[in-house]
Amino acid sequence: MIQVSKIFLLFIIYAFLGWCMEVCVALHDEKKLINRGFLIGPICPIYGVGVILITFLLDRYADDPLVLFVMAVLVCSFLEYFTGYLMEKLFKARWWDYSNKKFNINGRICLDNLVAFGLLGLIVVYVLNPFFLGIINRVNSIFLIVLAIIIFIILITDLSISFKIISGFKNITKAVKKDNTEEITKKVRELLLNRGGLYKRLVSAFNFEASEKYLREKIKKVKDNASKAIESLEKEKNKKIEVITNEYNSRIEALKKKIKKENKK
Repeated sequence: MIQVSKIFLLFIIYAFLGWCMEVCVALHDEKKLINRGFLIGPICPIYGVGVILITFLLDRYADDPLVLFVMAVLVCSFLEYFTGYLMEKLFKARWWDYSNKKFNINGRICLDNLVAFGLLGLIVVYVLNPFFLGIINRVNSIFLIVLAIIIFIILITDLSISFKIISGFKNITKAVKKDNTEEITKKVRELLLNRGGLYKRLVSAFNFEASEKYLREKIKKVKDNASKAIESLEKEKNKKIEVITNEYNSRIEALKKKIKKENKK
């Protein structure tokens, strides 16, 4: 139990630090404070998960910084890509998008982030983990377990509320009967802001530009598929008409020959 508590608290620490980093990046880009993150509380779970994976899977490579760097890139890039893909499938929207950057894969990961992941792996293994684990190990075991349980209950509550709210994004999007993606995005934002404080919190974290692009791609895909289906049906129709026409002409020719033969008799 004590070991699980330590791992969980380590996860929470890095999830909080990840949220702080996201807020700082948003402050630099948007010139204003934005409460980033999937959850209502000040944490970004993907950072916590990433560091826990690095801690358990890559600690064995601590003697070789180059191998550790490469493995951190692989582990974290897979995590980011898989998380982005999963959230798109669950909520029909994107929470980040790197399509405007060079060397990206489906807008979910990019080269800049891969380098950052490698450096993060080195910093975590050589600097941050020894520091935070040193502090955690000095805390009283009973207090550690109680603290972990309290934070866990808060996290589960946050997850439940956030999931319920964000699941509503799909229903709101479906309620907007328009093909214009920009209008859809604008309407979704307005509907969410009118629903209250928790929705406003998630609107500030939600990447509407990425979502807009995602919706545009989906609309284009549907239109392309529809065009292909119509084209296929058109070809099939023309082919059937050609077969019927050829069969009809063949019968006409056969009938003409028969009549000609009878006339000769």
